[in-house]
Amino acid sequence: MNKWQQRIKPWLVNHLALPSDTMLELPRITVIGHLHVYIENHKGLVVYTEKELTLKTNHGHIKIQGHTFVIKMMLPEEILLEGTIQHISLIES
Repeated sequence: MNKWQQRIKPWLVNHLALPSDTMLELPRITVIGHLHVYIENHKGLVVYTEKELTLKTNHGHIKIQGHTFVIKMMLPEEILLEGTIQHISLIES
């Protein structure tokens, strides 16, 4: 992202009430209890095991820890993970 885009996108979000997750290319994470996590706007799978899922984003990584993970749905920029969710962390790059 060039310097102009870094300045104009936050301004557009603040002054025109545009959705920040879309304009700033941020991931949207929806957690349902400790059973499901739905993530939109990711850039790919980095790690997947029964106890950990790590996704790449434009601003770093999303790491989800727990157990008995099953990927219920995976599209190019969306994923639905089922299992026991214990910890979600955002790791900025």
